[in-house]
Amino acid sequence: MKNLGKIILIIFSFITTTLYASVVAEVTPKVIYSGDEATYMLTINGDKVQKPIISTLCGTNVTATSSQTSIQMINMDYKKSYILSYTFTPRKSCTIPAIEVQIGSKIEKSNAVKVQVKKPSQDKNANFVLSLKASKNKLFVGEPFRLLLTLKQRKSAQAVDSKFVSPDFKGFWIKGDPKTSRSEDSEYVITRAEYKLAPQREGNLTIEPAQIKIATRVNSRDSWGMLAPQVKWRSYYSNAVKIEATPLPNNAKLVGNFTIKAKVDKKSINPNEAVNLTIEVDGDGNLEDIKSFKPYINGVNVFDEKIEIDGNKLTQKLAFVSDKDFTIPAFSIAFYNLKTERVEKISTKPIQIKVTGNIKQTQLHIKRDETPIPNSSQLTQTDSNSSGVSIAWLVIIFVLGTAFGIILMLFKPLNFLKREKTLDIKDEKVLLMKLLPYKDIDSEVQEIVDILESNIYSSKKQKIDKKVLKKIIDKYKIS
Repeated sequence: MKNLGKIILIIFSFITTTLYASVVAEVTPKVIYSGDEATYMLTINGDKVQKPIISTLCGTNVTATSSQTSIQMINMDYKKSYILSYTFTPRKSCTIPAIEVQIGSKIEKSNAVKVQVKKPSQDKNANFVLSLKASKNKLFVGEPFRLLLTLKQRKSAQAVDSKFVSPDFKGFWIKGDPKTSRSEDSEYVITRAEYKLAPQREGNLTIEPAQIKIATRVNSRDSWGMLAPQVKWRSYYSNAVKIEATPLPNNAKLVGNFTIKAKVDKKSINPNEAVNLTIEVDGDGNLEDIKSFKPYINGVNVFDEKIEIDGNKLTQKLAFVSDKDFTIPAFSIAFYNLKTERVEKISTKPIQIKVTGNIKQTQLHIKRDETPIPNSSQLTQTDSNSSGVSIAWLVIIFVLGTAFGIILMLFKPLNFLKREKTLDIKDEKVLLMKLLPYKDIDSEVQEIVDILESNIYSSKKQKIDKKVLKKIIDKYKIS
């Protein structure tokens, strides 16, 4: 009888476990806007549950998980249930297939769940209203305009936290940081941000909706049926903005209204000394489309730094190096003036640069032997008694001269190396002066000259290939 009672208890436990074993899936909220988070929940009833491992849903990663456990008594029997939650951000509508869960010795399947994702839409009656408005919708390429972002919050609405997602400005120049302001009326607290933009290309462009995520406190019932405060996130969206950009007339590249000026640090220099010039362009327009002003001047080395733009001002610095007088040419830009509705051109004036002094050249002076050569009459006057001695001395002098010549030939390379060492290759200015005469006839010399000029007259520092430099010095016998 005791064994019978145990058998009945085991059968009853198995029946109740099987009866209560179930897996139910759902997604909240029912409708999800693109960019919003959703929660996939599995409610599992039963004992000895192996919780499934879920890392992706609808092709996106699960960003957070949580678990709740509850026990209820039904007809004098305990019922255990689990609620597993998975947070994800679906990008498009999809269907989450059935999930298999092992409960005890059985495999239970959940129901499939459809996820409906809609495009963002603006809710003008919500507690938080976000909107975008452009100062102009039809513009030329590069024409600046202002985009006003407005957030209206009802005074009765309380926010615990917020996360702002800026609109996508793909296809537009962003000119500086937005200007913000804050005000309020009888119903709303209003925050404004004004962006300055310019279309980069022609065609129909779209500024996608901005998004703000607001966290508010809500009361929800827990597994025991008790009210508990929780934080709930909701996204609010602005409208999208359409921009029609057309190309500039008369093949103009710039649009706006500008001024230009150029100034040098000196107008008189020594040979191979640098003249530093600064160009400034001021105005409201597409400064980003202005290219480098670096000119070509015959016989003058020109170096340009990267263009810098700060607000409505463009600045570029250039350096000029020469050993003779030269003229810095006029710099000009052409732009379409929106006020006059025509293409205008503005220019600087040419600048004359005077080079004073001479270049020091290393010259080779050869000292000539001025000892007179005896003529034939002097030779014939030699005493006949000493002819034997003279011939012996001539033979000795000839042998010694030949030996001395051989020694000179053997030691000539050593003398050359010794002479070469007198050139200090670490002195870049001296080395530059030595190489300048050969830069127009030898591409390797030109390359090293460019490196030297960059090292001397700009902030760039580059290494010189010493093997190539040695070959050039040997080739042109530079000392």
